[in-house]
Amino acid sequence: MHPNEEEILKQCAKMCENTLMETLEISFCEVGEDYLVAKMPVTPRVHQPDGVLHGGAMVALAESVGSAASFMFLNAKDFYIRGIEISANHVKSIREGFVFAKAEIVHRGKTTQLWDIKIRDEEDRLISVVKLTTIALSKHK
Repeated sequence: MHPNEEEILKQCAKMCENTLMETLEISFCEVGEDYLVAKMPVTPRVHQPDGVLHGGAMVALAESVGSAASFMFLNAKDFYIRGIEISANHVKSIREGFVFAKAEIVHRGKTTQLWDIKIRDEEDRLISVVKLTTIALSKHK
């Protein structure tokens, strides 16, 4: 458990206000030394037409948690964090409940960061595997 978990989760919640994350009801629920977890409810508002979770909603969840993790772990108050590449493999569908996305750092460079993000359901079954590359751009250029 990260020593400033409560403060980090409060900062993440504030970042979600009036954004896509709020629209998708994404919330951050756990933080550790090198990971961040967010959850999203699976309801008809994030379904594709045949009633299962839309792959785009999973990618939005993954990019949200990975970008937030970059911001939190890089002490990035002087940087804009942007996703520059994302790749997702959806391995199981889900119709209801919650999904949890855990972003774990693979590479923590000064400019780019690589994240491994696993999306799982409430029974810990793997739903999607995502790779996200983020970039830290200076706010002072």
